[in-house]
Amino acid sequence: MEWFSYEWFTVSTVRQFTWAHPIYLYAIPAILLLFGLRALLSGRSRQRLSVALNRTELQPTLVGSLRYLLPVSLFIAMALILMALARPQLIREETERVAEGIDLMLAIDISSSMTETDLKPNRLEAAKRVARAFVKSRRNDRIGLVIFAGEAYSLCPLTTDHELLNGYLNDLDDSMIKTSGTAIGSALAVCINRMRESTVKSKVTILLSDGDNTAGNLDPVTVARLAKAFNIRIYTVAIGKPPRPSVPATISTVTMDEGVLTTIANIGSGSFFRAGDAPRLQAVFNEIDRLEKAPVKTIVYKDIKDFYRVYLYWAIVFLLLTLLLKSTIFGNILED
Repeated sequence: MEWFSYEWFTVSTVRQFTWAHPIYLYAIPAILLLFGLRALLSGRSRQRLSVALNRTELQPTLVGSLRYLLPVSLFIAMALILMALARPQLIREETERVAEGIDLMLAIDISSSMTETDLKPNRLEAAKRVARAFVKSRRNDRIGLVIFAGEAYSLCPLTTDHELLNGYLNDLDDSMIKTSGTAIGSALAVCINRMRESTVKSKVTILLSDGDNTAGNLDPVTVARLAKAFNIRIYTVAIGKPPRPSVPATISTVTMDEGVLTTIANIGSGSFFRAGDAPRLQAVFNEIDRLEKAPVKTIVYKDIKDFYRVYLYWAIVFLLLTLLLKSTIFGNILED
């Protein structure tokens, strides 16, 4: 709106404003009180002349009412100056929540034992399904993927392209690594190599395996100490039901040394979890998701636009009108 528009004085417009210094608005009634006090005191001190007039001649006229233009104009000018000092503003506020992401490596065992069906449809498919849901919940994080069996390979580097990562997860198969065994130490070493140059505050490795460390040339405990030196936290998940002592051992029986996985997690300042079925595996990832929450910063943007000039311009107009009235018949003859 242009400054001379009457809409600046409508109730709807005034109610939209945020006043930077609202204390000035409280002075407006005080000015009105001073005008009333002045009229009261000047009325008592004014000399009066007793003249006999009939009731018809004492009726108020339009011309006689014009003597109020001067004080009304002055009051409006002063009120508008106070409104300008109160600084009416329109504030448009936007809030942005920014999460500082973490770097996270998934190390998934794809050895032949991961095709066991104690988790439906099998251990590897259950791990893939839960991992995809976990990745979906970590929108602000860079996530990478390492696979291992008798050897360990980096399948996907740290990335925020989670669709690409899910594509790799979908393609996981126990035939991707021909070397048999479970190289837990090698898998951790590959994860460290991917994250050692990262500058983020929080770095995490989640290792899923269903067997003992039976392959590779690296001791998992030694590698875990190296991870701690790089400030990498380690969570280990033993997937699958451990073989019962009453069941005779067979060629396909896989031993699981939970002690090693627990030691690795303790050294890496993380936690060890046992996931004997699909719901428990999902619960494990939910717990890790809860533990590894990235700090969130709230940034508030304010677009502030001042409108005090509008009311200052109107105050000048009424001040000029007051001076004009003071220099005319309205300011002297009609006042007597």
